[in-house]
Amino acid sequence: MSMSADTNELSAPPAETPARNRRAASQRVREARDRLTSTSGTRPAFDHELLRQYAQTRISASLVVVLLVVAAGVLCSFWIPPFAAVVWTAGILAIHGIVIRFCAKFLTVTSSAPAVTRSWRIRFVALDLVYGLAWTVVLIHPSGIDVVSNTLMLFVMLLVIAVSSMLAASLPIAAFAATIPVAAAISVNFLLRGTFDDYMLAALAVTAEGYFALLAHRLHSTTLATLEARAEKDALIGELEQAKAISDEARHRAESANVSKSRFLAQMSHELRTPLNAILGFSEVMKSEIFGPHTVPVYKDYSADIHNSGVHLLNLINEILDLSRIEAGRYELNEEPISLVHIVADCHHLLKLRASNRGITIHEVFEQDLPKLWGDERATRQVVLNLLSNSIKFTPPSGEIWLKVGWTASGGQYLSVKDTGSGIAEDEIPVVLASFGQGSNSIKSAEQGAGLGLPIAKSLIDMHGGTFTLKSTLRVGTEVIVTYPPERVMTALAPMREDAPPLQPEGTTGDKSRPRHKPIMNAGTGL
Repeated sequence: MSMSADTNELSAPPAETPARNRRAASQRVREARDRLTSTSGTRPAFDHELLRQYAQTRISASLVVVLLVVAAGVLCSFWIPPFAAVVWTAGILAIHGIVIRFCAKFLTVTSSAPAVTRSWRIRFVALDLVYGLAWTVVLIHPSGIDVVSNTLMLFVMLLVIAVSSMLAASLPIAAFAATIPVAAAISVNFLLRGTFDDYMLAALAVTAEGYFALLAHRLHSTTLATLEARAEKDALIGELEQAKAISDEARHRAESANVSKSRFLAQMSHELRTPLNAILGFSEVMKSEIFGPHTVPVYKDYSADIHNSGVHLLNLINEILDLSRIEAGRYELNEEPISLVHIVADCHHLLKLRASNRGITIHEVFEQDLPKLWGDERATRQVVLNLLSNSIKFTPPSGEIWLKVGWTASGGQYLSVKDTGSGIAEDEIPVVLASFGQGSNSIKSAEQGAGLGLPIAKSLIDMHGGTFTLKSTLRVGTEVIVTYPPERVMTALAPMREDAPPLQPEGTTGDKSRPRHKPIMNAGTGL
């Protein structure tokens, strides 16, 4: 049995798919369009999302800002009049309240149009600029120049800049508007003092402003990267959903095509078998010369050719229908106790004449006293016939075939069909196990088949829960091993003890007839 596949495979190197190229091109076009339509250099959708994060951050940190303003007002009351400190604190809190009110109003906006986003960005930047200028009032107050300590002024400045930078990190231009006036005011205040220490403090103020500005920029970059990753994830999810929809549609089309194929095969089965039966019947009559000899002897040979062709076509139709039922899941096993040894022996007897005509010797190696199997006799017989007929077909004259039946290591039973044919290349084995698969040796052989014998046999063994293994070596031979699981092996009841009372049927007395032993499945079979 040396069936193999035609391995003229076209191994195309993996290349960029058109879909991937289209996706990359559309992404480049979208990025260019976003850069042209955005005022911040990012995608318009990101601009709106960044503003939302800015508004949410300002609202969530509103209590912290209130505490900072109150604490700063209390400290300022030590170097400016208390009334001025209270007025200043009230003004800062009023500006902060306006900012919070605008942030809450922005969160209720549903439109993310670029024009709407641009107008809100301008409002937030203007409010932060007013907020920063309000802080400069207390820092450059004339009466506080000689009173306030340098350390206290620097502390207040750093605290204000740090908090403002963190709150407006999603909108860097607003962070600059809120912190630059404060840093400029405190730097000017130190420079006006004219001492070397004040110059150093002014330089420290400028350096702190640059540091916090850089920190705000890094936070903005991190937030933007997070938004881009989320957008890519959403786009990927959308593509997956679209691919799933396309796959479902293709599956529905395939199911419809499969139903149409089944209907076609069911109809064509009747349409083909009816004329085939007539062809086989009449050709058999003509070949056997039942109504008298032919006037021309060659007609008898023609009749035999017609009959053989009809038988071949009928077998092909039966194989296609069987494979279609198996693939559609409509092949039902008619399970009963069967003897694997007897089935293999019967199939050997049926094909023995064909093997003898080719000069092929078939050896039987059967283990004795094998229990029966729980399986489909017709399916098992078809598996054995397919394997043995393939071995005979592809084994050269004077070759040998071994039929082995026995126990497996796990307690199941196996069938082995081994021949001395030309063998199958290792890369062709998956092809010959596929439907209509034919190897290079089968194409060269005079007895070509449809390539359905092995797939049908493998499918039937799979339905029994067994295994199908094909081993082959070029110019050495091929061996196919099929196994049935231990759950399908049947054993007899244990013998009864002599001292045990005889079993009697229900409702009868004195019946000394021997009880009938029925075969049962192995423990744990569940059958």
